Amino acid sequence: MSLSRASLLRAAAGGALTLALGGRVSAQTTMARRRIPSSGEMLPVVGVGTWLTFDQPPEKRAPLGEVLRILFENGGSMIDSSPMYGASEAVVGELLAAAGSRDKAFIATKVWTQGKQAGIEQMRRSMELLRTGPRIELMQVHNLVDWRTHLATVRAWKAEGRVRYLGVTHYQASAYDELEAIMRAEALDFVQLNYALNDRAAERRLLPLAAERSIAIIVNQPFGGGGLIRQMMQKPLPGWAAEIGCTSWAQILLKFALSHPAVTCVIPGTGRADHARDNVRAGFGAIADAAMRARMIAALDG
Repeated sequence: MSLSRASLLRAAAGGALTLALGGRVSAQTTMARRRIPSSGEMLPVVGVGTWLTFDQPPEKRAPLGEVLRILFENGGSMIDSSPMYGASEAVVGELLAAAGSRDKAFIATKVWTQGKQAGIEQMRRSMELLRTGPRIELMQVHNLVDWRTHLATVRAWKAEGRVRYLGVTHYQASAYDELEAIMRAEALDFVQLNYALNDRAAERRLLPLAAERSIAIIVNQPFGGGGLIRQMMQKPLPGWAAEIGCTSWAQILLKFALSHPAVTCVIPGTGRADHARDNVRAGFGAIADAAMRARMIAALDG
């Protein structure tokens, strides 16, 4: 093999190097991490989303505890929720308390209501349900609902030490013009948005702007809303998947999102342990370069 085909890819965690040669990926014992631009803190690149999947009655919560255990055992930490997600916040808080694993979690939730006082009450309730203690890692304005009001409150809470990071979210490209304007005008730590192999609109302006403005990006629909992974699983796994250490389409789709340098973390949602084990592996091994991204796009188009 010629030297031009070999690549040394620096993993974000601890400056470790992952060597990819001719499709063979060296062992990597910890999940890759990426820097939160506003602080320099390193964040594991694969987390867990809780929309639908964690909104479960008590008799169906045991598998969810296993999902979180798998996340932590593989070096992950981010758990993203919202008061919009039914019982999800309460379930996350209950499971973390039962396992004694609050200190392993980077908890992100959202404010999703109208009005200053309603927002304050909702955020207080979220922190109670999640059992975060006096401070939560990340509070986000969900889908830009009354964002000016809530962002001012969250900014004040951050100054008081109740919140470590603040951000805004949306899940549709139709909101990108407003989201871009907010990113240009406001000092944000995080933006959460949709980005996937079949949903690449964020590449045009928002991801470059995030890099320019030192904003961390959380990808909330790396499987294209679910339809994409069902579509791709109808196809055989391509031989080139091994070159970046992928053994499933889920890993390919997650690695596609992570291949953009502006992306900090992906939060695939699942309530199944087998899917969680599959997902976290995307945080290990080689990073897809421009040529590999082109192969991924061609696989979709093909």
